[in-house]
Amino acid sequence: MTRSEKQNRANKTRVVIIAVLAVLVVLVGGYTVKSTYYSDRFLPKTQVNGIDVGGLTVAEANQKMKTDLSNAPFVIKDKGKAWKEIQRKDLGWTANYQTQLKAIKSDQNPFSWGMSFASAADKDIEDGSTINAEKLAAVKTAVKAEIEQLNTTRTPTKNATVKQTATGFEVVPEKQGDTIDVEKAADAFQKAAESGKQSVDIEKYLAQPVTKKDDPKLQKEIERMNKIAKIKANYSINGETFQIPLEQINSWLIDDNGELSLDQVQVQNYVESLAQQYDTSKVATKFNSTKRGTVEVNPGTYSWTIQTVSEAKALTDEILKGKDFTRSPITKGSTGADHKLVDKTYIEVDLENQHMWYYKDGHVVLDTDIVSGAPKSPTPTGVDYVWSKETNKTLRGKNDDGTDYASPVKYWMPVDWTGVGIHDSDWQPAYGGSLWQTRGSHGCVNTPPDVMAKLYDQVEVGTPVIIF
Repeated sequence: MTRSEKQNRANKTRVVIIAVLAVLVVLVGGYTVKSTYYSDRFLPKTQVNGIDVGGLTVAEANQKMKTDLSNAPFVIKDKGKAWKEIQRKDLGWTANYQTQLKAIKSDQNPFSWGMSFASAADKDIEDGSTINAEKLAAVKTAVKAEIEQLNTTRTPTKNATVKQTATGFEVVPEKQGDTIDVEKAADAFQKAAESGKQSVDIEKYLAQPVTKKDDPKLQKEIERMNKIAKIKANYSINGETFQIPLEQINSWLIDDNGELSLDQVQVQNYVESLAQQYDTSKVATKFNSTKRGTVEVNPGTYSWTIQTVSEAKALTDEILKGKDFTRSPITKGSTGADHKLVDKTYIEVDLENQHMWYYKDGHVVLDTDIVSGAPKSPTPTGVDYVWSKETNKTLRGKNDDGTDYASPVKYWMPVDWTGVGIHDSDWQPAYGGSLWQTRGSHGCVNTPPDVMAKLYDQVEVGTPVIIF
């Protein structure tokens, strides 16, 4: 190679180097200029909360985000699809992302703008929006109403329950439906709206069964119900003992959200039926009389009434204990239902036969003819009792002609609340027969003085007096 050729080759190399250097200078200069451009702008392809803010200043990015989000509705989804859209203006929505955007901008290197084309920056920031609380509350109320309406077309979720079978009780498993838990879904909507999110899927808030088949409490109740299903529940009323039918008790048993209980309407109805059948304050008493066989005697002062409300509660409590029992009902009156109203000790006054007997422990202690009330003032019938005893008493009242009378007696045993009682009567010349029609009393049972003295000594306060 000649010197001339070598010189030409060197010149060409210098030209290439100079050209390359010139290009590099241009590129570096251009990149630097561009970097300067991005010193107050976001790098290309920068996304904040899914919105492209590349090339925008902080102020421009803030305005774009406010505009885009303001125009974007809040979407309530159901099964992955939009179910309801709510305009943010209806929520009183306002926003300002200035502070968060400045922080993102300050973290960027302007000279890395070139690399951002290959790898976009995607940032999420906490929402800078605010919601009007009153408007949000109003929209939430409307959303709840619409979800409730939606639920009417869906299959409800069911708790595990108990059902009665031919052999006892068993658990019916819970059933998952597709109804929405209204409160939870509405709360999720509120939280999402307040935090700046753009959607919420209410399908995530399906109503869940509260009681499940393997719930220990439910299993325990099943055991208890099966035990109660075999209970022997007895009543002792007015000397009669009987068992409440098992099938009747079983029909009362209910599962009240996992709690064993009794159907109070049915229990109340049952107790009321007992009252209709047994209340001695309303129902006549069958009495085996000395001379007239079985008679029915009207209710009187010696009686009781079942307190149906308190008894229904007491019966419920007793049954739920799960143990066999015999009880007498709660009553109100001059005596109770835990024994025969008229047993073996009583005074019997037979008005038809004008005779009186005193039975003690099933045996006649004494008996006598009597004189009862006159036709215009008959002795009232009923199952009464000796509620007091007095000596040397003056009985006062009105004669048929309206004049006053005062009759002193040695022995006085009142039996009702109207002033009728049993007493001696030394003014009567005889007793029995039809004397009551002409020499009848003002309603009291006139008794021979010598017999009355004995009766008074032997009879105790509280002794039943059957007048018929």
